[in-house]
Amino acid sequence: MGPQHPSTHGVLRVVLRLDGERVVGCDVVIGYLHRGIEKLCEHRDWQQIVLITDRMDYVSAASNNLGYVETVEKLMSLEVPRRARYIRVILAELQRIASHCLWLGTHAMDMGAMTVFLYAFRERELVLDLFEEYCGARLTYNAMRIGGLPLDIPSGWDRKVRAFCDVLESKVPEYEELLTHNRIWRNRTKGIGVIAAEDAIAIGLTGPPLRGSGVPRDVRKDEPYAAYAELDFSVPIGTAGDTYDRYLVRIEEFHQSIRIIRQALDGLPEGPFVGKVPRLIKPPAGETYHAIESPKGELGYFIVSDGKSNSPYRFRVRPPSFCNLQALPRLVKGHLVSDVVALIGSIDIVLGEVDR
Repeated sequence: MGPQHPSTHGVLRVVLRLDGERVVGCDVVIGYLHRGIEKLCEHRDWQQIVLITDRMDYVSAASNNLGYVETVEKLMSLEVPRRARYIRVILAELQRIASHCLWLGTHAMDMGAMTVFLYAFRERELVLDLFEEYCGARLTYNAMRIGGLPLDIPSGWDRKVRAFCDVLESKVPEYEELLTHNRIWRNRTKGIGVIAAEDAIAIGLTGPPLRGSGVPRDVRKDEPYAAYAELDFSVPIGTAGDTYDRYLVRIEEFHQSIRIIRQALDGLPEGPFVGKVPRLIKPPAGETYHAIESPKGELGYFIVSDGKSNSPYRFRVRPPSFCNLQALPRLVKGHLVSDVVALIGSIDIVLGEVDR
């Protein structure tokens, strides 16, 4: 399959070993989209790197930005204003919704359900409108700054976000009406790609694929960042660890994101949106690792500073798409060729993040 198969959401090659229509093994071939982002970041100054991170998981650019700036802030022991932390949560959850809308629409369309794609992208466009009003961009946002945010929210923007939450809350049941109890959808997803909790942990799965196997691991809960420690939400988990459970987990995450956004808007404090940051950013010598819960799983940054130059000495990303893709050979074994498409979709990969 590939490297230009229409269902791989990027340039991926999957070499399948078959017995008739049944998969007995597979090799995942990556690297077609490699752009050397980690090495590139070692030759840019600390602020310039923010917009480079946009280009990894390019449908979750705000999450990429957030993970990076918080890592640098941790390295510098910077205090981020409370207002900025709350707005970051709102942006991150809007990004989760937009990413899940794209995942749901394309995952369903890969298996022949065209209508869901149109429904999900209808709501995704509303999120992109909100991002466009906030920072002027619809895909690669450059939406964070070390120490806070590039700008405060526009006048009336919070009301529009509330209105969007109301719209989405009324639309998610439409997605479920089309899929959740649809016997074709259930036949294509239930019992397909089952992975037990201990196997998921051993492989290094994170995000919805791990939670679908019943492991309640969520960085927002376990190692709170931004303002998540002040907000109340649940971590949805599955029981069977199959493609259907991974679908249900993400559907419930729509509801939890709405819940988080509403709480953040209700408690949005007054004050500055950026902290006291030196004009020339030069973190002290040292190294740190920091992770956030991106829509696809645990997105971590490992950064080393030599304390002298304007660039990181070492810049390394722990991307969830790359780590979760390791599960594909185990997931597809024993299933049909047509199930491979469903399983790639259930992992929710973006090749810009896999290859970097």
